[in-house]
Amino acid sequence: MIVITTARLIIRAFNDKDASALFEYLSSPRTPCFYDEKLNSLAEAKKDVYKRARDTSQFAVCLKETDGLIGHLFADNSDEPDRSTWSVGWHFNQRYGGQGYATESVAALFQYLFSEKQARRIYAYVEDYNLSSQKLCARLHMRQEGCFKEFVSFMTEKGEKKYDDTFVYALLKKEWKPIL
Repeated sequence: MIVITTARLIIRAFNDKDASALFEYLSSPRTPCFYDEKLNSLAEAKKDVYKRARDTSQFAVCLKETDGLIGHLFADNSDEPDRSTWSVGWHFNQRYGGQGYATESVAALFQYLFSEKQARRIYAYVEDYNLSSQKLCARLHMRQEGCFKEFVSFMTEKGEKKYDDTFVYALLKKEWKPIL
């Protein structure tokens, strides 16, 4: 398993001690796109952490000072024929918003994917209402390539199906300029 360090963060595999922090932000996801990750109990969070710890596409983002979980990233290329294109995403505890942790961790992940995993292209799906992720993509110099109208559906908290318009952002290795 990889470990990436930045000035303030450690990006690593999940472990047992992450369950309560994961439960804190997944017990009440902020946006519909994360409702499928919703956790209803600490016991459920412990099972989820166990599963994430064995999934090489999942990364815990932790404060360097305490090793406390503040969010997570994913990066996957398993659906790509040549494995040089990576789908990425992120989810952070809103208590840590506005402090640059998302930018710092995602930039470090991009650097890792481009330099260690020989990624040629990285892309992310971002719902049209997720302004903070759209701004993050812009800070990382990703280009918006399009908008898929009613691309995916999510169940609302009321159990109704909702279709979201989804932007796709991407970045090529030759365009990457490390920002940290």
